[in-house]
Amino acid sequence: MVTGKPIGLAADHAGFELKEKIGALLGQMGYSVRDFGAASTASVDYPDFAHPLANALENGELQRGVACCGTGNGMAIALNRHRGVRAGLCWNAEVASLVRRHNDANVCVLPARFVSEAEAIEMVKTFLDAAFEGGRHQCRIDKINEQINNS
Repeated sequence: MVTGKPIGLAADHAGFELKEKIGALLGQMGYSVRDFGAASTASVDYPDFAHPLANALENGELQRGVACCGTGNGMAIALNRHRGVRAGLCWNAEVASLVRRHNDANVCVLPARFVSEAEAIEMVKTFLDAAFEGGRHQCRIDKINEQINNS
């Protein structure tokens, strides 16, 4: 599903190399990519890259995102602090599919230190190919949004 909106990428130092490979893959697949960093394997703080990615998603500038850090947890926590961002931590292709289909996730978060490049690529492809199923899952998303909007 290639659209006019780019896919956002973000990583810390631990996810930098995986982010670069995913960015190249997305370009080959015909996606426009917006890279929020990091720019190297030098130690950095994941929120510095998660928040700009999340802001771009909130503002409707991006279609979806992919984020990487050592365990994936730091990125997921930071991203999920933003309205309209549903970042799902993925560790295999089935989970990547389910976070899209059942949770309407718009960011696939990868644990760079715990998955291979091939596994990560399979997860990203699966995530981008999957569509939200709605139905019984929509009421759950509505409940998440209700809580966010009331806080």
